[in-house]
Amino acid sequence: MNQCLECKKFIQNEWCSCVHGCTFCKVCTDLMKGVCPNCNGSLCKRSSNKKALFVIDVQEAFNDPNWGERNNLDAEANINKLLKTWRANGHMVVMITHVSDNPTSLFYKGSRSQQLKSSLHQDPRDFHIEKRVNSSFIQTDLEKLLTGHGVTTVVVTGLTTPYCVSTTARMSANLGFDTYVVEDATAAFGLTGHTNRYYDASTVHEVSLATLEGEFAKVMTTEMMVKGNFV
Repeated sequence: MNQCLECKKFIQNEWCSCVHGCTFCKVCTDLMKGVCPNCNGSLCKRSSNKKALFVIDVQEAFNDPNWGERNNLDAEANINKLLKTWRANGHMVVMITHVSDNPTSLFYKGSRSQQLKSSLHQDPRDFHIEKRVNSSFIQTDLEKLLTGHGVTTVVVTGLTTPYCVSTTARMSANLGFDTYVVEDATAAFGLTGHTNRYYDASTVHEVSLATLEGEFAKVMTTEMMVKGNFV
């Protein structure tokens, strides 16, 4: 839920914001005569029902065999299905990539493995965010981007379910966005726990989704998104 920077009240329906994401209720905006007092940018009316699709870390780095077994090998194909429908309905797409300053990392900025997968259907109209931690919101302009465009609903896809997908979904919910995670457009790798017990990729994936369902997000399938009138 948005909060007016001027009167500090939470905004239920309509609001206005500038290109930098400064957000104000309609009453305060009228007093400001359409100009943001923080940056002098023009204030524009925002819709209260816009949606954004996150595509997280679908990068060549995750093709490296050292990650081990992975579940849901159809995740990328399902993401492309969502992208087609999403763009056809004029909703926002945010491509999120992980970057590292470590030259030995698969995510080293500018390396081939740090790039988005070639199988991913990209579009010049997509927004791009680079992150350096698990959450896509930390030390990025993602929250301002969403609020600046009037987005209230976030749909999360990508890699990997227990890490960047889960962390981003949790923070999205905590920031007040209606949050959804697409179970067959996300995937996980097998993990070894602190007791040296191995958990296969499907188990990691399913348990990760179970910790999100109801508390932080609604878990849905690609088909539900595409055919269920969600978009």
